[in-house]
Amino acid sequence: MKYLALVYYQEQIMNQMSQQEWDSLNQECMACGEKLQSTGHMLDGSALQSVETATTVRVRNGKVTVTDGPFAETKEQLAGFYLLEARDINEAIQLAGNIPPARYGSIEIRPVRELQTEDNSSGGKGDSSP
Repeated sequence: MKYLALVYYQEQIMNQMSQQEWDSLNQECMACGEKLQSTGHMLDGSALQSVETATTVRVRNGKVTVTDGPFAETKEQLAGFYLLEARDINEAIQLAGNIPPARYGSIEIRPVRELQTEDNSSGGKGDSSP
């Protein structure tokens, strides 16, 4: 089963790191990704640029609005993601526990919902509806 592991941390805290600390953390993240890939557990992943670069798009009554910044003000910002392949949620939790930024923030794990075609619909919002 596929799980998305969303990496959150407070950018303000990360910005206070020395360049050496930041580089070391990034090296740890790359090593973690390589290990997860080598065991077949990581399907994809990437770090994100600062929340200051975010743009939020909304459509209301057919009208598109664009706002600079994230959707909502939060204490922790989305920093990146790992798309994991795991047997079950317990294995996904175990894998996410090895993601280095978990020491500074949190890792949110969510099962990936596979969208179904009409011919192959399991029918239920929790299962297949967009």
